Amino acid sequence: MRARYRADGLDEMSLAKDPVTQFLAWFAQAEAAGLHEPNAMVLSTADAEGRPSSRTVLLKQCTEDGFVLFTNYGSRKGREIAVNPYVSLLFPWHGIARQVIVGGRAERVSRAETAAYFRTRPHGSQLGAWASEQSSTVASREDLDRMFAALAERYPEGEDVPAPPQWGGLRVVPETVEFWQGRENRLHDRLRYRREGDGWTIERLCP
Repeated sequence: MRARYRADGLDEMSLAKDPVTQFLAWFAQAEAAGLHEPNAMVLSTADAEGRPSSRTVLLKQCTEDGFVLFTNYGSRKGREIAVNPYVSLLFPWHGIARQVIVGGRAERVSRAETAAYFRTRPHGSQLGAWASEQSSTVASREDLDRMFAALAERYPEGEDVPAPPQWGGLRVVPETVEFWQGRENRLHDRLRYRREGDGWTIERLCP
């Protein structure tokens, strides 16, 4: 299985001065290309011993401050970030022969930000955040469904559901952001922003 990439190249002169502006431009192009869930990203973390784990999560906000996702802080990723906050994000936009890789430090967003976002979630997703102790073992699917049903009875549709105390946002503050563009003969373009003081430097990496 070998794909040939015939996309236009990526050069230093075409890049924005900062990686967030560049990311948002590429994100808009991924949306316009009709990619399924372009905000899906692979979040990789590592525990205190350096053993890695990865999972797909959804980007909910991107600003000059960083890339924001929401999760249960008691989940595996939440526990690992608590002891080792350095993470990697990968946006695999295969359909347009692109990927973006973010390296940085994860920090919790404020409770006010978490509460504001939680109110925008569908009612069922709000209940699901309470019903699931993410990454913990559960005896059966029936037990999970019973917990959800009990919560649905306690908080019927239209009732305000508070954000769980162990659920909230994580902001990945970038230190490096790599933009990867597939090219012919496996001579891909890889341009990486690296934070230097209050600004960014751009460097080209060998494919």
